Amino acid sequence: MEIDSESRTDSTSTITDRTSKSSTIESLGLSHSKLAYDGSFIRSASGVFMAGEIVFGLLVWTLIGGTAYLHVPALGWVMFVSVFYWVLTVILFLIYLTMAHTRIPQIPWTILGICFNGSASVLYLTAAVICAISLNVAIRGRYYFISWVASTIFASLAMVSYAGNTVVNFKSWRSKSEET
Repeated sequence: MEIDSESRTDSTSTITDRTSKSSTIESLGLSHSKLAYDGSFIRSASGVFMAGEIVFGLLVWTLIGGTAYLHVPALGWVMFVSVFYWVLTVILFLIYLTMAHTRIPQIPWTILGICFNGSASVLYLTAAVICAISLNVAIRGRYYFISWVASTIFASLAMVSYAGNTVVNFKSWRSKSEET
């Protein structure tokens, strides 16, 4: 089977086009990303807990944010806790997913996880309690009452997810400290 000369020139021009694009990127001062995708992280216990934290946290602040929560000052605390920890959890999730944490070995990631998830568990517990107590202000049957009930349930589920992730990080830290 013969390859004609036109197809050879097309393939070599494609190769030179790719290298010229690469050299153009480097001439602009940009570089190729060295971040990798870690698909096994999503299937790990910590990844599953973080996915739950992201989903439940998002549901908490969207359910409350869609109502007139400013009339109940305590719900401002719930909004602060849920948005604050949701943003930080998304950032940590992306750091772990792209394996960027392996490029920063100076940070004790398991201890950071224990402190972060432990504090989130405690503050989400307070947020869930405050959200449940705030139901007394709402009128039953109104749309915001149903949203606040749902946000109370999701805040509790978020707290359980953060607590579970704290336990996973603690076990990981404990096993690393026993090896040394």
